Amino acid sequence: TTITFIHPDNRSETVEAEDGATLMLAALTHGVDGIVAECGGNAVCATCHVYVDDAWTSKLEPVSDDEDALLDGTAAERRPNSRLSCQIKVQPALAGLVVSIPDRQS
Repeated sequence: TTITFIHPDNRSETVEAEDGATLMLAALTHGVDGIVAECGGNAVCATCHVYVDDAWTSKLEPVSDDEDALLDGTAAERRPNSRLSCQIKVQPALAGLVVSIPDRQS
C-alpha cells in the first residue's frame, strides 16, 4: 500500500507499506525522517505524531480515548487531523494515504 509522507520542508516521500503494519512501522522501516517512535509503537509517547490529509481523515478508524489523551501532549501543535501513526493500520483501502510530519516530535 502506497503512503506519502510530507516533511515540514514540503518534501514528499512515498513508501510501499506492508498491509497490517502500522504507519509508524512503515516510516521506520523505510527510514522516513521525523517519526521518532520512542516507545516503539506502544502508544505511550506521542513521538509518532502526524497530520492526516483532510481527504483521508474520515477513512481512518476513530481516535481511541488513549490516543486522544496522548495527542494532548504532542510537542507540535495538535490539530483536528492529528493522529499517532502507531495507531493507523496500513490496509489496501488506505492506498494513496497522505500524512504530514510535524516540525518536531519532542
